[in-house]
Amino acid sequence: MRLLLAEDDPLLGDGLQAGLRQLGFQVDWVRDGLAAERELRTQAYAVAVLDLGLPLKDGLAVLAAVRRDGIPTPVLVLTARDSVPDRIQGLDVGADDYVVKPVDLQELAARLRALVRRAHGQPQECLQAQDVVLDPAARTVRLAGTWVTLSTREFDLLHALMLNAGRVLSREQIEQHLYSWGHEVDSNAVEVHIHHLRRKLGSGLIQTVRGVGYVLQREAPTSP
Repeated sequence: MRLLLAEDDPLLGDGLQAGLRQLGFQVDWVRDGLAAERELRTQAYAVAVLDLGLPLKDGLAVLAAVRRDGIPTPVLVLTARDSVPDRIQGLDVGADDYVVKPVDLQELAARLRALVRRAHGQPQECLQAQDVVLDPAARTVRLAGTWVTLSTREFDLLHALMLNAGRVLSREQIEQHLYSWGHEVDSNAVEVHIHHLRRKLGSGLIQTVRGVGYVLQREAPTSP
């Protein structure tokens, strides 16, 4: 899933970016508040990690501005401001979670996955559709109880579709889920990944909506 990281400390930002990428996130990293606000307004992120002490524009002001304009991206505040009034203010302004530095990377990843699940109305860590079970934490997939090996992009695509089961995603929306800055995206990349998923998981799981995009069916189609 694609994540926005807003952190001005170069050492911490580099470590978070590298660690979260190893845990399966596509990370775009900005270093000031104006850049963070611009990205939240113009890009589709599954979740954002926001420091408060950012240059150019404070993180709380960024959060207040995007919430005022109805931008719903889940935001986890990661900050050194550890007083109770600071936490209350951050949550009241619109943060979905508030974590004080330093934080364990595995815990941070788990909190981010939980925010994404809640944003999509998914209460459980593991996602299921038809005979397919996906575990975002372990990055594993089973089909009728049998483990299935997927590439990184195939897993990320399946994850995005399962989070949005029953909703049509356009090719452009899927690309935003799969690729962070600087990636060259082949014109038929999404179609190739869809083809591979159908070959590995069955043709009835992902349906093409012509001229629009793709939809994952939570229940198997019934016979006429």
